[in-house]
Amino acid sequence: MPYEGDGFDQSFPPKPVELGKEYDVEIEETSRRGEGITRIEGLVVFVPNGKPGDKLRIKITNIGRKFAEAEAVGAAEEKAETE
Repeated sequence: MPYEGDGFDQSFPPKPVELGKEYDVEIEETSRRGEGITRIEGLVVFVPNGKPGDKLRIKITNIGRKFAEAEAVGAAEEKAETE
């Protein structure tokens, strides 16, 4: 018997990233598959060929339920330090 109720909500909270948008990040660690891992507002983002310590500009290519995937598009822009 199929479930026919309105009590089951399949919507998910909005993600802190947008598909196709670019972000400046620092790779924090490496996954088991060898991809770089960074986090944007708590959301895990996998970046191929990223190494811990790399400061990159990434472009989001895929957004899943619990993580996102991105490609590196260059080095992160240096922020001017204020004194």
